[in-house]
Amino acid sequence: MAQSAHIWRNAAAALTAAGLLSLGVGAPQASAATAPRIDLRVLVVDNGDGAVGAIAAQLRSTGIPYTTVDLTDPGRPTVDAAFLSDTAGGTPRAKFQGVVLPYEAPFGAGSAEQTALENYERTYGIPQVDAYTWAHPGVGLDYTTEGGWAGPLDGTEASVTAAGRAGLFGYLDGAFAFEDNDPGVQESYGYAARPREGFTSYVDIAVPGGTGRGSLVGEYTHDGRRELVVTFAYNQHQRQFRLLARGIVEWLTDGIHLGRDRNYFAVHVDDVFAPDARWDSERNCTPGDIDCAGGGDAGDAGSIRMTAEDAAYAAQWQRERGFTMDMVYNAGSGEEWKAEHGGTDALAARLLADKAQYRWINHTYTHPFLGCVQDTSTVPWTCAKNADGSTRYMSRSEISAQIRDNNDWASRKGLPVDRTELVTGEHSGLRTLPQQPSDNPGLAGALADNGVKWIASDNSREPAQRAVGAASTVPRHPMNVYYNAGTEAEMADEYNWIYTSAADGGSGICENNPTSTCLPAPLDPATGYDAHIVPQEARTALGHVISNDPRPHYAHQSNLAEDRILYPVMDRVLADYRALFADSAPLENLRQSAVGTEFKRRAAWESALAQGRVTAYRVGRTVTVTAPSGVQVPVTVPEGTRKQLLLGTSAFGTPYAGRRSAWTVPEPLRSAVTLKLP
Repeated sequence: MAQSAHIWRNAAAALTAAGLLSLGVGAPQASAATAPRIDLRVLVVDNGDGAVGAIAAQLRSTGIPYTTVDLTDPGRPTVDAAFLSDTAGGTPRAKFQGVVLPYEAPFGAGSAEQTALENYERTYGIPQVDAYTWAHPGVGLDYTTEGGWAGPLDGTEASVTAAGRAGLFGYLDGAFAFEDNDPGVQESYGYAARPREGFTSYVDIAVPGGTGRGSLVGEYTHDGRRELVVTFAYNQHQRQFRLLARGIVEWLTDGIHLGRDRNYFAVHVDDVFAPDARWDSERNCTPGDIDCAGGGDAGDAGSIRMTAEDAAYAAQWQRERGFTMDMVYNAGSGEEWKAEHGGTDALAARLLADKAQYRWINHTYTHPFLGCVQDTSTVPWTCAKNADGSTRYMSRSEISAQIRDNNDWASRKGLPVDRTELVTGEHSGLRTLPQQPSDNPGLAGALADNGVKWIASDNSREPAQRAVGAASTVPRHPMNVYYNAGTEAEMADEYNWIYTSAADGGSGICENNPTSTCLPAPLDPATGYDAHIVPQEARTALGHVISNDPRPHYAHQSNLAEDRILYPVMDRVLADYRALFADSAPLENLRQSAVGTEFKRRAAWESALAQGRVTAYRVGRTVTVTAPSGVQVPVTVPEGTRKQLLLGTSAFGTPYAGRRSAWTVPEPLRSAVTLKLP
């Protein structure tokens, strides 16, 4: 039986018993017409605990509207029948499709508010998530003293049960481990217990030191209500929650909700065709940088540039992994290199031969700094001034020429470039704090001159999308794989300089930076990259991937050269992801323009929700959504859902993680999005 039909029949029975539903005998449309209206909004009852905050963050990230009742606020509304339900056009209306509680009875067992909430859930078939509670018979579990266990879960392997895989947790492959990032710190705690009658476990573990398995996540059906019972503590960033968050939300909403959630991974490789400067392990700086004591240029230590063999390996790696990289290219820098090396360039020849295997993004012709003119007579640099004291900037025409010349070269070589996309060198032209607090005033015009709609920004400096004239930024995650390192030993050496104390031979920066911590001891140059840096960077990147975050990651062509140090990180991310997720949840590998479009849609949707301009509900098997004209609506529904057209219906959305989802708008001559559930 379809789940939506099951929910409606339960609700119908409850409403009939309550005298709220009258089915007209002999009237063919009576049942559908008198089904309750259930608004697509979630109620979150918050006591300040991290578990509730984590679920609220997942709702927000997905695009699901919710209302918060803050239990610590003395002026909060009273949760009673009037707060929870009313009528709309003579039809009984449930104002919330699901309820998130910090634990099973936060208002107090038997209290007026708790009773009103339980009656509401019973009447309308509304599911309830207990964000974090302990194991006891009141939530359908034995006490942990009865063959269960309570304690730290760090490093524990958990499994999605057969029931979980057959249901809304089926996007996971089965087993996963709780994080254990620091053996000296307890990171998670939980209660694993045996289910009682009416309880179906979805995630469990082998009972430590005992026999059998104990539930950590499961559904307790009792007294005409359904609760999802979670018996381990978590926050929104921990991997175990990130893996289960989708399933928790799908269970909470019965798989019918506004918003959409997918897993994304894209990698931009900057400076393609150009050489990159090399870290100098003797001076602990990069020749060519203004703060490198002793001066010198980037060639002093030998620059790092891919070879034809490196390019052939990149193409082969992509084919074997089923993954496409974005090559962010500087054609003019490549032409300069060729002129300095006998007029031939085997690297360019190999990349151009394989050009269809990559995506290509304009990185400007010769990678100049496009912001203010830099005065490098001081460290750090400052913006040069005009005679009148104003800031001197690179001109609009100079910026435009850098964009245009790179595009023209691509056209001559047949590179498949999307001219709406641009990554400037060092994200320059955009504001660069503290020296340049505003964009180059000529940047927006130069973007318009060349049809650029999407300009990359550094997520570590500007995490939100913003307008640059008619264009918009696309934030990118910097990978902690340094542009000036071609070997594992160089990478470990520079890492040690940044992340070890002065007493251990490092710079000591980590000692005075509140956002950084020092390594307990320097990494071994021979093993430190593979043993420490790769797992840490892969964990960070995977955290982005499974957080509905479409931002691309970026590294540099130097990381595909020599020791090819970027591949172990990407391999680890891909391998870990594919071990965790079923084939129904593939990685979305978007190009920059698609990421920018996704962010613009999300911003418009969030604004419409904040302004209260979205109405969404289901009545029986029909979902109706209205939003401001021009705003794309994100919707997730079960397989088999169809969209109402002017005449007939069509299959809705695209499949992902066992559901179907899409950004959508009303069909022509219709004022609302109307979906027919299976």
